[in-house]
Amino acid sequence: MKPIAFIFPGQGSQYLGMGKELFENFSLAKQIFEEADDALHLSISALCFKGPEDVLKLTENTQPAILTTSIAALKVLQAEKGMVPQLTAGHSLGEYSALVATGAISFSDAVKTVRLRGKFMQEAVPVGEGAMAAVLGMEREQVEKLCEEISSEEVLTPANFNCPGQVVIAGHAKAVGQAIERVKQEGKKAVLLPVSAPFHSPLMRPAGERLEKALEGILVSDLKIPVVTNVEAEVNTSKDRVKGLLVTQVSSPVRWEECMRKMIEKGIEQVVEIGPGKVLSGLMKRIDSRIETKNLEDLQTLKKFS
Repeated sequence: MKPIAFIFPGQGSQYLGMGKELFENFSLAKQIFEEADDALHLSISALCFKGPEDVLKLTENTQPAILTTSIAALKVLQAEKGMVPQLTAGHSLGEYSALVATGAISFSDAVKTVRLRGKFMQEAVPVGEGAMAAVLGMEREQVEKLCEEISSEEVLTPANFNCPGQVVIAGHAKAVGQAIERVKQEGKKAVLLPVSAPFHSPLMRPAGERLEKALEGILVSDLKIPVVTNVEAEVNTSKDRVKGLLVTQVSSPVRWEECMRKMIEKGIEQVVEIGPGKVLSGLMKRIDSRIETKNLEDLQTLKKFS
């Protein structure tokens, strides 16, 4: 069997109806949604299946909703197919799903933490003051230079290094707007993202401080499977480093392309994206098209696993 990695999506992959088929057809998936509802005293299941969409899109709801859907899908995949990965990783919020998959953090603790994380990130910067944009078709070094040139008075920084030719920037709204204009002047494309805060920028440090306190009461167990972390794009096997990396992650860039290249360097030949959407599968095809990709989010995608 090919060496496999499990990867888990982050914010932006949510959609109405996610997880519903798994919930209705597998008791293990239903149990996960019910556990989330109990832990949060909120019907995450109703929010995922029925919305309303504008409420699902609120960061403090989106994060636990995606985590819950991802772990429900993981439980189904493990029970039905018995797949065991050699490595795991998750994009931003998805790193919590990866840590649940490794046994480092309990699902109940993770779902409560990411709801707080979403709240802290939303509250770190007043609505309208921060923004994010995807820069397409420019080299990493060009984007870094652009951010340096614009950020003399305001914060502007790379936030996600997703794949070749796709870097997301974040910072003060005015600085992001200037960057979009500059990118267009150079004949490239920049798209303002529909998010309400400048995630993974230094403006998120207050959120990190609050998250650090929230993580104090959470038990971290040994990692059964190593996690390639967003912050370092390196393999972590130490439970003692988990909390510190999660705190730093909030205000640091997601080094996703490097994370995937690290997995390939370690011998991974197949990645399975577990949770809503297939954004990460698409990124992997652009990072290294030789790597086999599959995703699991519903009954149709489950059938593709032999």
